Amino acid sequence: MPNPPGGSSDANARILADALTKILKQPVVVNFKPGVGGQVGNSFVAKAKPDGYTLLMGLSSIMVSPDAERAQGKTSLYEVNQLIPIAMISNDPMVMLVQTDAPWKNLNELMKAAKDKPNGLTYSSSGNFGPIHLSVEMLAHAADAKFLQVPFGGGGPSMLALLGGQVDMTTAIPSVAIPQIESGKVRPIAVSGPKRIKLLPNVPSYREAGYNAEFNIWNGLFVPVGTPQAIIDTLNKAVKEAVQSGQIETAMEQRGMIFDYRDTNEFKKFAKEDGDRMVRVVKTMGN
Repeated sequence: MPNPPGGSSDANARILADALTKILKQPVVVNFKPGVGGQVGNSFVAKAKPDGYTLLMGLSSIMVSPDAERAQGKTSLYEVNQLIPIAMISNDPMVMLVQTDAPWKNLNELMKAAKDKPNGLTYSSSGNFGPIHLSVEMLAHAADAKFLQVPFGGGGPSMLALLGGQVDMTTAIPSVAIPQIESGKVRPIAVSGPKRIKLLPNVPSYREAGYNAEFNIWNGLFVPVGTPQAIIDTLNKAVKEAVQSGQIETAMEQRGMIFDYRDTNEFKKFAKEDGDRMVRVVKTMGN
């Protein structure tokens, strides 16, 4: 787990570990190695012995992190081609939120305000090139608008900044956003995924609102390059069996997460397309 405990990838990892423990009939242990926006954990698995015993629960940022590091003049600790995708199990959009008493009732009103006053609207994030930052910047890039990012140490502090009125907006995964929406403290104005979600049927996607932008925060299983095909097949089959049993989908729905299973071939194709889309925007952002 390349991220700290408590986030969406932690929940995904625990759900999958429980399921795989039963199917593989040996313990699957969740081991946290956070740091440098996921680079430490990603690098640890990329360089691990390719024997099927060290697996990575990777977030969508795994596809863009090396290019993001280079865009800031830094050296990446790993490369995407050092890891093989096994299966994707969840795919959440980010939900764009403003305070309930904010003057913007929809995304077009917010974007008009952003264009009228470049860098005049602020948003809190969990840090550079994290899901909040990228979900806003993908939209800003498509709309030719500029927002001012106020980075915090994680998604929790980022949400608190919006609740405390320190920033104009933020984004959050549905399982974090929905309790705040239900409390009446914030108003959702868009989702970053390709379409509306069941949990928020009245909230349009970026595309639906007229912007050619999309951001997904997916979670999937990876192994180091060099892992034998027989082991990849065993892991793929085990994940598929866990999915078909229904236990993964049920556990995710209970936590407000969006289940989206894709096997090795589908996941490989989807991750590359999604990564390419993010990298194009990151390269225009530079420092």
